[in-house]
Amino acid sequence: MSEPTLAAVDGVTRTYGGVPVLDGVSLSVEAGVTAVVGPNGSGKSTLLGILSGAVEPTAGSVRYPEGGPRAGSEKHVGYLPQRVPFRDGFTARETLGFYAALAGGDPDAALAGVGLSDAAGKRVGALSGGMRRLLGIAQATLGDPDVVVLDEPTSGLDPEMRERAFRAAARAGDDAAVVVSSHDLDLVDAHADAVVVLRRGRVAAAGARDRLLDDHGVDGVAELYRAVAGGAEPPASPAESESADDGEGGRDDGEVHVTGVSER
Repeated sequence: MSEPTLAAVDGVTRTYGGVPVLDGVSLSVEAGVTAVVGPNGSGKSTLLGILSGAVEPTAGSVRYPEGGPRAGSEKHVGYLPQRVPFRDGFTARETLGFYAALAGGDPDAALAGVGLSDAAGKRVGALSGGMRRLLGIAQATLGDPDVVVLDEPTSGLDPEMRERAFRAAARAGDDAAVVVSSHDLDLVDAHADAVVVLRRGRVAAAGARDRLLDDHGVDGVAELYRAVAGGAEPPASPAESESADDGEGGRDDGEVHVTGVSER
């Protein structure tokens, strides 16, 4: 029996200056971890921005058919953009306390969930890059959202911290639909339940990871990527993707968007 659909993208197109970045994208998102992969500029950040509500589609829609955040539920969509301008002078606990006042949830429990309990009293400016990304994941999961959207949560991190951040994201998928973009295909292989491969703004493949591997006769997500992404090679290092999708026009206006709370 399949899991219920928590978010459905129906015929979504997004253009910038008349140029389509996403073109007729449709997909369903279920509970667990869905990884969005694709070449630089393929539309990953734009798709995640639309799923979160931070970017409006030019055409098409996003629905939450199982009583999700836009179907009468009080739960919101958690969202971690590529760059989160947390205030350096606030402690980690104070930072999450601010967001908890908007979205609900327990800041200390959220910190514990990503392994940052010992850093609760540290100021954000004193946290490492990896710890700031973990803090961002904690922020995105506050209030027990039905859908959590994480845009490159492991970008620019060393291998150990990438693994730690992806594990934290995967744990959120126990009770929610977690949609995460990533260039680290080994981590996608290890943690993703479903995979969406984008190519030139369209869905080249989408579905349960194991089924996609069987359908394409490949042994892993890296081989799947090469098989369906038009021969495009993944970046040699996940660090290369830190600003990979800047040209897609994703939201980066110096504010943190909390869907269902922030005013547009």
